[in-house]
Amino acid sequence: MPNVTLTIDGQKVTVPAGTTVLEAARSAGIFIPTLCHDPAIPGWGACRLCIVEIPGMRNLPASCVTTATGGMVVYTASEAVIEARRTIIDLLLANHPQDCLTCERNGDCRLQDYAFMYGVKQSSFQGERKNYPLDDSNPYIIRDQNKCILCGKCVRTCQAVPERSVIDFGYRGFNTKVVTAMDLPLGESDCVYCARCVAVCPVGALTYRPLAGKGRTWEMEKKTVTCTFCDNGCTFDLISKQGKVIGIMAKEPGPGRPLCLKGRLGLELLYVAEPMTPMLKKDGRFVPVSWAEALGLDGVVARMKEVEGK
Repeated sequence: MPNVTLTIDGQKVTVPAGTTVLEAARSAGIFIPTLCHDPAIPGWGACRLCIVEIPGMRNLPASCVTTATGGMVVYTASEAVIEARRTIIDLLLANHPQDCLTCERNGDCRLQDYAFMYGVKQSSFQGERKNYPLDDSNPYIIRDQNKCILCGKCVRTCQAVPERSVIDFGYRGFNTKVVTAMDLPLGESDCVYCARCVAVCPVGALTYRPLAGKGRTWEMEKKTVTCTFCDNGCTFDLISKQGKVIGIMAKEPGPGRPLCLKGRLGLELLYVAEPMTPMLKKDGRFVPVSWAEALGLDGVVARMKEVEGK
């Protein structure tokens, strides 16, 4: 594949043809902020925070969907770019809860990081605010739609799994939000609670319930492990606090994203000192079940007991 050479912030960068400006900048170690971009599912361009200035272009294009061309000149931190990014963050904060001190994602929130980076202390916009009820209808994932920034990462990662597509955008304009079919609570949907969506959410809109309230993000350490229940090789993070494993989280964006609940429950049983009682949906309601049933081993256990009785 032929290469193209462009100039980013005065630095010559050579990349394969077809590379986006964002990828080219990152290959050269040049920082560009993103909220909606996912390397595994590129080409979205919704949040616009990755805008850059390219002389000759009428507006400030999103670098994640702009293809690098030979001779292109790019400015990632010009006065116009910085001002536009501040305005975007200002608009996001206009309808975002300011409860950072008690939010589970405090210290690990992209929006919080960028507000600090660009000096946006509070929104200058006033008007109607969203006030959705907290969706805690299932034992594994808590959804707070008031904190959702509509980046679409949860939607795309769910739709990337064949025959999954549990969530999508619903409604229009100010009322747009991420919904399940018929806008039912997550606990009443076809969600299998693999937690891929939780892993990619850049803010506190999605929380893994078993870890809620167990500590701040900077108190926790992560260690990657691979599920061995099948040959998919899904990867998870062991979450430890003070040397004790307190939970299992779906691995952050990259290869080996989780596909089912069984793998995480199995790893919880294996590693977590005090694992939560597994819950499965029966007749439309979540009920406590045995670990054997949760892991799909009830038939195996029954057969072993049968063999032992002979």
